[in-house]
Amino acid sequence: MSIATDARRTEKPVQAGEKPRKKRARRGRITDENGRRMPVWEIVLRYVLLLAVLALMIGPFLWQLSTSLKGPHENIFSSPPKFLPSEPTLHNYERVADTIPVWDYALNSLKVATANVVTNCVGATLAGYALARLRYRGRKVATLVFILAMLVPVEGIIIAQFTTMRELGLNNTLIGVLLPGSISALNVLLMRNAFLNLPYEVEEAAYVDGANVWQRFSRIALPAVKGTLAVVAIFAFMGAWDDFLWPLIVLSDPDRFTLTIGLNYLHGTFANDERLVAAGTVIAVLPLIALFACLQRYFFRGVGEGAVKG
Repeated sequence: MSIATDARRTEKPVQAGEKPRKKRARRGRITDENGRRMPVWEIVLRYVLLLAVLALMIGPFLWQLSTSLKGPHENIFSSPPKFLPSEPTLHNYERVADTIPVWDYALNSLKVATANVVTNCVGATLAGYALARLRYRGRKVATLVFILAMLVPVEGIIIAQFTTMRELGLNNTLIGVLLPGSISALNVLLMRNAFLNLPYEVEEAAYVDGANVWQRFSRIALPAVKGTLAVVAIFAFMGAWDDFLWPLIVLSDPDRFTLTIGLNYLHGTFANDERLVAAGTVIAVLPLIALFACLQRYFFRGVGEGAVKG
């Protein structure tokens, strides 16, 4: 006789009109990474710390958003400060467009940032694959060069960059803004580490089947590092979109200004409207939020990057 049959016999039949008994649900226990049950005070402490970090990270942006929505007759320096606007309005965003050609500046920034994403994704992927998977003399030296390039501050080479752009005739052009950051050493090392996590057996099997280097790169290695590629794309877009110092040096024509330089004109010499500055800041941040929202599911794939796909 089976155990299931004995269990069914021991159960009491439900009488007519009697509601079936509900099984007691076990209370879920909150445990840490080692499986140890966490006390209540530790759980509360962790949530308090998380909320504090969250407030520090997004608090300034929310304050800028609130300031940009406040009307001209509302005191933004009141004590105690009021977070929510009493009469929300979008008039400040219209004033930004009337004060400076913000959409032309945003288009220039978008051109530079998009081109920077393409050049970094292509260049860093190819360079990272060459450093991680190919065998040739000087590979370790080339890796060391990329590591040393990260240690050089931008301020130490910015004069040399400006002189180079002037000799090439690229001053006051968007190509001159793009070229120095077209391939970042950090992105190359990120792609190299991602390719290093791939098992060599997969590529060896493809090599035995007759696949050449480009086929192994495009069909095996590249699809396995989409998460790191998304990280490179986000870093490249943010770096080009937020850059202020280099476009300020290389550009002199207002028609070619990027958004970060154009927003600087919202700070007047004799007048400084904080509502106007806050509205311009929100306009500059929104594309970054949209990009991260589109790529976040790839961004958090880094834990299992390089694993064998079944």
